[in-house]
Amino acid sequence: MPRDTTAPDALRVTIGQFSSAGRRGENQDFHGALVPTGAALTLKGVTLAVADGISPSPVSARAAETAVASLLSDYYATPDAWTVRTAATRVIAATNGWLHGQGAGGDPDGGWVCTLSALILKGRAAHVLHVGDSRVGRWRDGTLEPLTEDHRVTLSGGQTYLGRALGTGEGVEIDYRRVPVAVGDVFVLTTDGAHDHLDAAGLARALEAPDLDGAARRVAEAAVAAGSDDDVTVQIARIDALPSADAALDPGPAALPVPPLPATGDVIDGFRIVREVQVTPRSHVFLATDPAGGRVALKIPAGETARDADYLRRFALEDWIAARVSSPHVLRAATPPERRSALYVATEWVEGRTLRQWMTDTPHPPRETVRGIVEQIAAGLRALHRREMIHQDLRPENVMIDDEGTVKIIDLGSVSVAGAEEAVPGTLGALPGTFQYTAPEYLSGDAVSWRSDQFGLAVIAYEMLTGRLPYGAQVARVRSRTDQRRLRYRPARDDDSGVPEWIDAALRRALHPDPLRRYDALSEFTADLRRPGAGWKDGRHVPLAERNPVRFWQTVSAVLALSCAILAAQIGG
Repeated sequence: MPRDTTAPDALRVTIGQFSSAGRRGENQDFHGALVPTGAALTLKGVTLAVADGISPSPVSARAAETAVASLLSDYYATPDAWTVRTAATRVIAATNGWLHGQGAGGDPDGGWVCTLSALILKGRAAHVLHVGDSRVGRWRDGTLEPLTEDHRVTLSGGQTYLGRALGTGEGVEIDYRRVPVAVGDVFVLTTDGAHDHLDAAGLARALEAPDLDGAARRVAEAAVAAGSDDDVTVQIARIDALPSADAALDPGPAALPVPPLPATGDVIDGFRIVREVQVTPRSHVFLATDPAGGRVALKIPAGETARDADYLRRFALEDWIAARVSSPHVLRAATPPERRSALYVATEWVEGRTLRQWMTDTPHPPRETVRGIVEQIAAGLRALHRREMIHQDLRPENVMIDDEGTVKIIDLGSVSVAGAEEAVPGTLGALPGTFQYTAPEYLSGDAVSWRSDQFGLAVIAYEMLTGRLPYGAQVARVRSRTDQRRLRYRPARDDDSGVPEWIDAALRRALHPDPLRRYDALSEFTADLRRPGAGWKDGRHVPLAERNPVRFWQTVSAVLALSCAILAAQIGG
């Protein structure tokens, strides 16, 4: 049963499968495979799965079918931005909960219980998810490499029982493994009726069959001939082609021509240009109206970037990202035209001013106003983080406050999408961000995560409250983890800012050079800006040298100068 894709730069696989009741007369196994096309093939990949029902249960075959069918359908309904691990484990966990709920008082002998082993091939990697004692292995260079470990418990008398399976509890621990793949790799998924009675030599002989359906059948028949009295299921997947290392996530939009910069009154795909509103070295932004008369912002690449293929591929993702995030605090994608003739990004129009302009206009904002702005930005960041996206370039220029006071994150050009990066490594491109707001781990090589956005948010909060930056120009000089550890936080609390000590403590934690020592949730940070955090102790004396280093050294210098003058007068007398 071949499964093939025809795109010249896409993952291509051939799949064979076979299942039989063997000598039992009832087949409690279930298996399935799905090879999507188009964007789903790139962003989700190819899925194979086998499940084995527990023998004593009269509904175990239905449990196995449910486990496989749910994965093959629901996995492809999860957000495209999610990684395989996030999407698949959530689907499997939800299925486990449902199976457990159908069980007869939690009794595995009468419940909806089964094993599950899944293989998801995405990009240039294989992802294995596993519960129970069915198996996934990789055949390469005449050797079968096991990619799963049986969840069986051996008793003192040599008897074994299944220690982990779907449906046995409200929660389930799912093994996950990711391995790189190469053209020619052959993956084999089996239930215990097959692999308990088949050695590597038998598998090698079976794989000599001219087609993979025939190979799967020969593996099953060899297991039965070797004494298997259980149901037998075998799936085989061969990697025939992989995406190239420089493949694009979605070459369609990026392949469109960059339009000439339009003039007032020009029309592009139904968008009528009203006026130019912003010019940067990388793009021009125009106010336009859509066919229904609504106002939109149209961004068009310009200058040298209009001829940079890597930049254009990244630029084309902005529409894709905006369309997959739903929040009043993140810029919304405009309704796309039925047919697109050129490369541009169309988003909602926000009538207002940037946070940078607001900070210029409001140099000493009330603390309550600062809290409100920070909380709205945090809400937008959480919407991105729920999709496994990291903004990476959070700064006052990339935040707008509209005429109603709603705060929106407006620039998605540097957003990292975990699922997209997994499908096509290098999608992000060059290091994003502005050094003053960039978390130090981007420069030191430490792990980057949503906590990196927390750092940028805290820099903005600090700057609104004090008018300065917490580390000055220090972060820009970070080149290693040693440099990262040497960063010294400048307290927000001094005699000029009036920032309470407990707010300074919240900022200090959110701005810690070590991301693991920052807050575990953005909501914790925003809450600690409203009241003293649980770990803060009232009444701690903060020395002047820490509260206001400049004033401290000015005082020291004045004292020294006065001492010198007194000493000189004494000597002269």
